[in-house]
Amino acid sequence: MRNLIVLVVAAVVTAVGCGLGVAAVAGHRAPPGSTVVAVTGDAANGFEIQHYDGTSDYPPTDSEARAECNEYERRVDRVRCRAEVRTWYRDLAVLKRALRWAHGR
Repeated sequence: MRNLIVLVVAAVVTAVGCGLGVAAVAGHRAPPGSTVVAVTGDAANGFEIQHYDGTSDYPPTDSEARAECNEYERRVDRVRCRAEVRTWYRDLAVLKRALRWAHGR
């Protein structure tokens, strides 16, 4: 679960840096290899996060993430985990739409 948190935070931070990467491309400099260039998929079937350097990350599907959340013993921890998962996948969907919009310009 911690890896998922790190992955999603890195994706969002990189997406913000993507705007800087676009500016760098305009200045004929390549963006950092970790810059997110595309997000495909959805929470139910799984996302793919593609980076400028050609690498990809595959966060778990929402059902896999929920299964991990259910492993917590305390109810409050399970609820907190599920809320975090919903937020991460919502943010990935927003990032996907933002990248689609940015690539279409």
